[in-house]
Amino acid sequence: MSDWQAALAEIKRGTDEILPEDALIEKLKSGKPLTIKAGFDPTAPDLHLGHTVLINKMRAFQQLGHNVVFLIGDFTGLIGDPTGKNVTRKPLTKEQVLANAETYQQQVFKILDPEKTQIRFNSEWMNELGAAGMIKLAASQTVARMLERDDFKKRYANEQPIAIHEFLYPLVQGWDSVALKADVELGGTDQRFNLLMGRELQKEQGQSQQVVLMMPLLEGLDGVQKMSKSLNNYIGITDAPTEMFGKIMSISDELMWRYYDLLSFRPLEEIAALKQQMADGANPRDIKITLAKEIIARFHSEEDAEAAHQDFIQRFQKNAIPDDMPEVTVELTDGEMAIGNLLKEAGLVGSTSDAMRMIKQGAVKIDGEKVSDTRLVLTEKGEKVYQVGKRKFARVTLA
Repeated sequence: MSDWQAALAEIKRGTDEILPEDALIEKLKSGKPLTIKAGFDPTAPDLHLGHTVLINKMRAFQQLGHNVVFLIGDFTGLIGDPTGKNVTRKPLTKEQVLANAETYQQQVFKILDPEKTQIRFNSEWMNELGAAGMIKLAASQTVARMLERDDFKKRYANEQPIAIHEFLYPLVQGWDSVALKADVELGGTDQRFNLLMGRELQKEQGQSQQVVLMMPLLEGLDGVQKMSKSLNNYIGITDAPTEMFGKIMSISDELMWRYYDLLSFRPLEEIAALKQQMADGANPRDIKITLAKEIIARFHSEEDAEAAHQDFIQRFQKNAIPDDMPEVTVELTDGEMAIGNLLKEAGLVGSTSDAMRMIKQGAVKIDGEKVSDTRLVLTEKGEKVYQVGKRKFARVTLA
């Protein structure tokens, strides 16, 4: 296998689509260091593992000798990315954007090599572009072209409002590629329209067009919807080691391999060997432990990973109830409290519907006894240990 073929195999690992792939092959064959761009709007102060899928791919390009630009969308963050939204996204204040951007810079270097990473802000060139330049940029595309975007199309068909400034977002993201003379832009599959806009604008400006590399969206702990803080199915990269370990151990055996493909830095041959071990009868739990320790060591330390493993053995594999857990007092209403409301009040679930779902899955226990009745009403005052899933405990006093 030639150098470019080996590089292509590593780049394609976990990748959903490359457009156009033959252009990427030509760029790799040239042997020149490429400019690799990935943009992140600082919309929240902390990153989760779903965000790191793109950052991991940036690391792969870095290790292949290419120039990586971690682009912080401090200008686009003020617009608010409408991708995947059925309502206009609320723009952030400048203060929020800058505070979140500072946190991002601290977190990404747990993955990227700081000496080989450019951190750029798109306000650098967008402020320079000015109002006249923005109008000229907007004139390069039509409303009909913008309505080809799936989320805009759906909102227009459903007579839901689309604010004019939302049309500017893909144009600004595309202009970022022009400003950086990007050879490759990375993004999620939900960013297809915005990523391709970069190619169009580069062509108009007489530049070589970037290759678009789309990564899949990482499913969260539920194994269904993409990882998201709002859905409470995420693993934060600042989560405590024991919490991170427990969350990773809770994913399904099938989803584990997707996490290996998108999150692990192990060589493909090693992952293939692990899959073979499982096919030969190895316990999936042990393979999952290997993944959990790798990820925890990345964001904390080897010692933290081992300590989290030992805590997991003590707490879960031996069915031990932890000594240290939140203590909550919940007031009965008219002398009673529905189980769903209690679990929500105790902070063990996000909503009563989540509580119902967890009860139906057999994941709720009171003092170690499984709860099966979703209509259970509690009337007895006193202290008991409530558990949801394998990780969430609370010592609740009903008063």
